[in-house]
Amino acid sequence: MDKILVLGSTGNIGWPIVKQLAASDDVAVVAGVYHAESAKMKQLGVETRHFDFLDVSTFEPALKGINKVFFVRPPELAKPERDMKPFLTAVRNHGIDQVVFISLIGVEKNPMVPHRKIERMITEMGLPHTFIRPSFFMQNLTSTHLQDIQQNHDLFVPAGRSKTSFIDTRDIAAVAVAVMQDPKYLGQALEITGPEAITYQQAAGIMTKELGVQITYSKPSLLKFRHTMIQRGIKKGFVNVMVMLYLITQLGNAKTVNHTVEKVLHRPATSFAEFVRDNRQLFLNLK
Repeated sequence: MDKILVLGSTGNIGWPIVKQLAASDDVAVVAGVYHAESAKMKQLGVETRHFDFLDVSTFEPALKGINKVFFVRPPELAKPERDMKPFLTAVRNHGIDQVVFISLIGVEKNPMVPHRKIERMITEMGLPHTFIRPSFFMQNLTSTHLQDIQQNHDLFVPAGRSKTSFIDTRDIAAVAVAVMQDPKYLGQALEITGPEAITYQQAAGIMTKELGVQITYSKPSLLKFRHTMIQRGIKKGFVNVMVMLYLITQLGNAKTVNHTVEKVLHRPATSFAEFVRDNRQLFLNLK
């Protein structure tokens, strides 16, 4: 039986992965958590182990008995050589059957983003792996951009008039679970997108219709966006990565649409309108 360590286990992708794996009789799941206690994991009956990418002493205890690892790059860790290599070295020494890493669509064309550097480390170390390369998360709107939506009813996103094939992180999680349970995906890099590419102006229109309130798209410049995010206290490294990703979007590299989700899961990918409906209370800040 596979024993899978899920890092980022309480996040937008990790949490649905843990729930799906916990419901399966074919695998054992271990949740890597930064804080030792997790009420959500206790309710599921899932084992938790303390883990910190920046604390080498947590690696061996977290990896004990594990044969597969899922992880995402924490947004605040922007220097893979320093932040990720020690852990990946521990994974190699441990002898893992599969590492599943959430990367980024189009990453092979952009050597500067941290995701590409992490992919390269994994392949150069010879780790058995599957890379999942999603397009922009719909859940960026329920996290990074939520303040502007709730307070100003505005999408404060520096994407210009470009199109984005938004994907729901719940679909990313479902794909990750599938690739960890089927050896045919070993050595593959799967680009996954939502069912269509839309502009942020169209996204604002869909949100207006589904939420029943006017949502605008203010289309800030990259510099204005960067300045505003740093003023809000967001770490400069994370803001710089966001700016780089939105620059890529403006260049038209986020509009790709494919049907990989449908092929892997045998169901359609979640639509943007469905995502907005599911998060209506959050967007409208209803208790």
